[in-house]
Amino acid sequence: IMTNNHVVEDADKIEVILTDKRVLQAKVIGRDKNTDLALIKIDANDLPIVKLGNSDDVRVGEWVLAVGYPLTLESTVTAGIVSAKARSIGILAQDQIDPRKYDPENPPVNSSIESFIQTDAVINRGNSGGALVNAKGELIGINSAIASRSGVYEGYGFAIPVNLAKKVMDDFI
Repeated sequence: IMTNNHVVEDADKIEVILTDKRVLQAKVIGRDKNTDLALIKIDANDLPIVKLGNSDDVRVGEWVLAVGYPLTLESTVTAGIVSAKARSIGILAQDQIDPRKYDPENPPVNSSIESFIQTDAVINRGNSGGALVNAKGELIGINSAIASRSGVYEGYGFAIPVNLAKKVMDDFI
C-alpha cells in the first residue's frame, strides 16, 4: 500500500482499516521524506487493486475524485478539477530546515521533490495517503497536502503524481 511518509513516520504501530471493517497490522517497507511517500504491507488476500493511470497525461481542467477518511469520516469521496500540474509549495523543504541549526555560511540543501497535482477536490486531514483518481477510476495521484491557514480545506489540495510514486515504490521493492 502506497501512502504518505508523514502518515507513518512517527508511528509505533500502523493499522489499516478496510472498508469491510477489518483492521490489519501493517509493516513499513520503505519511507522517503524527500517525496513524502511510504510503502506499507499488510497480510490479506483478495483485496481490490486500483488501476494505475499515467499522471503525465493528466490535464488541467480534468475532473478528479479524492478518496480518503477526512476528519475521521469513513470512506469519503469528493470531486473537483485539476487546477495545476508540477506545483511546488515548499512544504517538504520545511521539514529539512531546522532554524535552530541554520548556518548562513553553509545553508542546507533542499533535496525534496515537489511536483504536485493541484486540485480543488476537497482534501482535509485524513485524506493523506488516499487516492486521487481520474474519471476512468485510474489512480493518478496520492493525496498529500492542503494549502490552508485554518488547518482545514480552503480551496487547494495537492497530490503526489502516481508516476513519481511508482518510481519510488519500485525502489522500495
